[in-house]
Amino acid sequence: MAPIKKEKIIDMEQLKQSIAIVEKSIIEHQEKQKSNICRKVIHPENRNDGVFVPPKQLLLYLVRMGSFTAMPKVIPSANANDTDVDYPSGTVTLPNFIEYCSKQLSDLPPPLKRTWTSVKAKTSTNETIRLLQWNVLSQTLGTTHDNFVQCPEKALIWRTRRYRMLEEVARFVPDVICLQEVDHFRFLNKSLECLGYSGHFFPKPDSPCLYLPNNSGPDGCAIFYRTDKFTLTEVATRNIEVWNVQSNQVALNLYLKSISTQKEISIGTTHLKAKTGPLLMTLRNEQGQDLLRFLKDKSSNMPTIICGDFNAEPSEPVYETMISNKDIRLKSAYQKAYNREPKFTTWKIREDGEHMQTLDYIFHTNETLDLLGVLDMPDEEEIGKPRLPSPAYASDHLSLVADFEWK
Repeated sequence: MAPIKKEKIIDMEQLKQSIAIVEKSIIEHQEKQKSNICRKVIHPENRNDGVFVPPKQLLLYLVRMGSFTAMPKVIPSANANDTDVDYPSGTVTLPNFIEYCSKQLSDLPPPLKRTWTSVKAKTSTNETIRLLQWNVLSQTLGTTHDNFVQCPEKALIWRTRRYRMLEEVARFVPDVICLQEVDHFRFLNKSLECLGYSGHFFPKPDSPCLYLPNNSGPDGCAIFYRTDKFTLTEVATRNIEVWNVQSNQVALNLYLKSISTQKEISIGTTHLKAKTGPLLMTLRNEQGQDLLRFLKDKSSNMPTIICGDFNAEPSEPVYETMISNKDIRLKSAYQKAYNREPKFTTWKIREDGEHMQTLDYIFHTNETLDLLGVLDMPDEEEIGKPRLPSPAYASDHLSLVADFEWK
């Protein structure tokens, strides 16, 4: 009988020390790059063409950090399939759909008011596309892990929150919807089918939701498109890699063809690694590079939109990576509209304080798509003191909406 292999115990203190050492090395390496000093700051086996690569053991831990690897997985809750919902048969009109959602939200305030910034007038002949990008907030993470200390409990009750989510998506009448942290895809898919959308979902390989009680299954990325406007030609997915190691982040890409003009467009979404610090910033940048490599072969030859929660401020390297790629020449829609990024796309209060950050983006190929306008962020007074999520808004992230026109 073969001996039972014991599971290796992670020494968390040793890992913390390793992270501190590596982050110090990264900072030193970046400083020397800026001053064009070529002295080595780390051991040669941790170099790759002059680019910093973390030690293998540390990297394997980092790509799963946040997935609660010391905990056993939990069977999804029996309520995960939203069996209590009566879905309409066939298609319904948008006004009736919004009215139905509003009735489920009768005890809650109206949704946050949003305004619109126009960038350019539409031409009379070219086809347009409206895209909505939104991290919807995983129900499991929002209720058991994210620690929104000033968020009223009623804002996170799934029975009503799911209709606030649908209301936000539907009221802007997007042609394409890109979502992250989706852990109730069946509900969203069946609901949006009533409005004529078709959806695709790609879960994280080791979703942190699966380790939490009363979970609804894995979270991941989803894209929905209007079937009266587009046909689907291809679906592409990727488990994003960093330094040739698969991470826990994913990318989902749909290739769509316009029914009226037969023109094609590539639309992708992702949700990059969270957490702060030089090491995680470097990891996110590697994820951004892998995302662009994934899209390069096909997307570089057609109009392209890449959006998502990048978990990175505009000052981070991954932002520059996204807008400086030579194969897929991308611009940020909101930066183009405002000559800067929004002051925030997420605003929440956790145990460690208040977080007002710009982490979400819509990138597009400027040479093939004209930006017509964007949806503005609500102001501080409209959001309110408890910040997000709130009874008036379903997520800690705000939706981004942009109108484009084929050139």
